[in-house]
Amino acid sequence: MRQPVSAPTAFLVGLAGASAVAFGAFGAHALRGKVDADGLAIWHTGVEYHFWHALALFAAVLGLPPGRPRRAALVLFGTGIVVFSGSLYALALGAPRWFGVITPIGGVAFIAGWIAAALSLRGKGL
Repeated sequence: MRQPVSAPTAFLVGLAGASAVAFGAFGAHALRGKVDADGLAIWHTGVEYHFWHALALFAAVLGLPPGRPRRAALVLFGTGIVVFSGSLYALALGAPRWFGVITPIGGVAFIAGWIAAALSLRGKGL
């Protein structure tokens, strides 16, 4: 049986999914003709990772046992969405190229989140 989750966790999962849809729609409609093809490709990459990790958050809440590894996975997936996808969104909208230096930090957060999820499935602590 699924464990109930806290209101902040439920909010995080809902916000991640809803914002992925909103950013995807914004890129598909509002940015067309305003951002060049490279910018749209960068935006699209941000949206894809945002969507996949919003789904990962949802799956982690539903399928991982409560504990530190699950909490770590949730925090890391959320951090990855903000840092990785957020930096790509900013770059697509014209942020200075040096801003992209933080993008890999978000990627590392995603990777660490998946490792935390695996540890949670195995019942191992962090």
